[in-house]
Amino acid sequence: MRTKRKVSLTIDEELYAAIDKASKTLNLAKSQLAQEAFSLWLRKQTEALMAKGYEEMAEEDKAFADVTFE
Repeated sequence: MRTKRKVSLTIDEELYAAIDKASKTLNLAKSQLAQEAFSLWLRKQTEALMAKGYEEMAEEDKAFADVTFE
């Protein structure tokens, strides 16, 4: 079973109003929306870091291949 933790956030009034409206429209708790938003943000950050790592590896691999095949 997952353990939940309670958090307190301070956000802009406009953002709160948008979240409140989305919560009512989608019939989801604001905590569920926040959890999904945090999960999405973490996934995007991880993907961005992985993409950067792959680009750096590609540059290193090309440099190594250039040296090797000279």
